[in-house]
Amino acid sequence: MRLDKYLCESTELSRANAKKCLHRGEVTCDGIVVKNSAFKVSDDCEVRLLGELVKARGLRYIMLNKPKDTLCSNVDEIYPSVLSLLDIPKAFSLHIAGRLDADTTGLVLITDDGQWSHRLTSPVKVCGKRYRVQLADPLPEAQAAELIELFATGIELKGEKSLTKPALLEILSPTEVLLTITEGKYHQVKRMFAAIGNKVIGLHREQVGVIGLDSSLRPGEWRYLTQDEIDSV
Repeated sequence: MRLDKYLCESTELSRANAKKCLHRGEVTCDGIVVKNSAFKVSDDCEVRLLGELVKARGLRYIMLNKPKDTLCSNVDEIYPSVLSLLDIPKAFSLHIAGRLDADTTGLVLITDDGQWSHRLTSPVKVCGKRYRVQLADPLPEAQAAELIELFATGIELKGEKSLTKPALLEILSPTEVLLTITEGKYHQVKRMFAAIGNKVIGLHREQVGVIGLDSSLRPGEWRYLTQDEIDSV
């Protein structure tokens, strides 16, 4: 890895400020002052900035319980970004793996591991996402089996030429269901229920793959994933 990039990823320095530190002779590698930004840092190289040891940060994997009125975006806009909830260095350099609407709550996975994120979000991969859905109108009890079969077969969304992929519908009550989908079309859950003449008034993501939202996390709280959770993707 280039030395300037190593400094950026291991400290709060921007690329421009890392280069300034290098040019001022403030950085050493194995005891030798290095001013070349493109100098290649190996895994066993000891890097120091103003005499202080700089250690590689490593990849980060985070689950967050997204509250309402926050955005799955790398910038603050009308609502704040969920990344603003992370009190860690360079939070806004992280990637949000699978986005939720501003009014949707629940599990958000955040990382700086691009390959891991791709495995979660790629259309080629089959990764189930389970949502708890609150509905405006009660589902007819007599049609429960028919609705479950309809979602399992696929639903034609407005403006789409093909049916949705098979989804698992679990009816908890006339106005509350669990829905597991394996794709991520625009506003998909809301549009699926709109297609059967209903309206989603509450949406909460509980699980992605086998990673379930930690029940101890209150809205806005987060924790690092366990190694088992990371390896499950």
